[in-house]
Amino acid sequence: MGMMNIYLIRLFIILGCSLILINSCRKLDQIAPINFNKSITYGNMTDQDGNIYKTVTIGTQIWMAENLKTTRYNNGELIGTTTPAATDISGESTPGYQWAYDGNESNVASYGRLYTWYTVNDSRNVCPTGWHVPSDAEWTILTTCLGGESVAGGKLKETGTTHWQSPNTGATNETGFTALPGGLRYQDGTFDFIGGYGYWWSSTQSDPPTAWERNIYYNFTSVLKEGYFLKTYGFSVRCIKDN
Repeated sequence: MGMMNIYLIRLFIILGCSLILINSCRKLDQIAPINFNKSITYGNMTDQDGNIYKTVTIGTQIWMAENLKTTRYNNGELIGTTTPAATDISGESTPGYQWAYDGNESNVASYGRLYTWYTVNDSRNVCPTGWHVPSDAEWTILTTCLGGESVAGGKLKETGTTHWQSPNTGATNETGFTALPGGLRYQDGTFDFIGGYGYWWSSTQSDPPTAWERNIYYNFTSVLKEGYFLKTYGFSVRCIKDN
């Protein structure tokens, strides 16, 4: 009986260590270096918080090659957030907020922050001087340049499965855009889909409560254009350089 107890204790220790190791690996995945296309020559830009981003030329456009991380508007004023991160904002009319996914700041280094559309459309500009949030038409220029929405996603996605869920279908990142799956935040405070889906706002309204965005999935090569997501949702942002 004594030997059995010792065996069980050892088994629990081994299982406990395994769980710690798994959780540690997940945390490491969240902050693992972004896999940029090493054959691309990148530029750079700096946001209002001092974060430095790679930038990339695709066709006639210059894009950020990372998801936006700033907590400030271009004039230096702070963008609001909620405490806790899971606060329901569905009762607010024009909430201008940003969040780290799940309220966990360790997610920001790779995946950036999530912003409501009201933040994106604020006159103080969430992007640095000389940059702006792309319109629906500017997103369409990008996907058209890459051969259409059905294939553009694969050309935009970071390769591998460090940040993207397997199988990360068709990912080549031949553009250097290095799309990353930051997931989303629903207005009720629920976060979902990090590692699986990436959602990026456009500055263009669809109907009064909704706006146009683009999303890319881990299991498709396409870029989906959809206009039915509420402006109170939290999505990623990529800035584009002014003409």
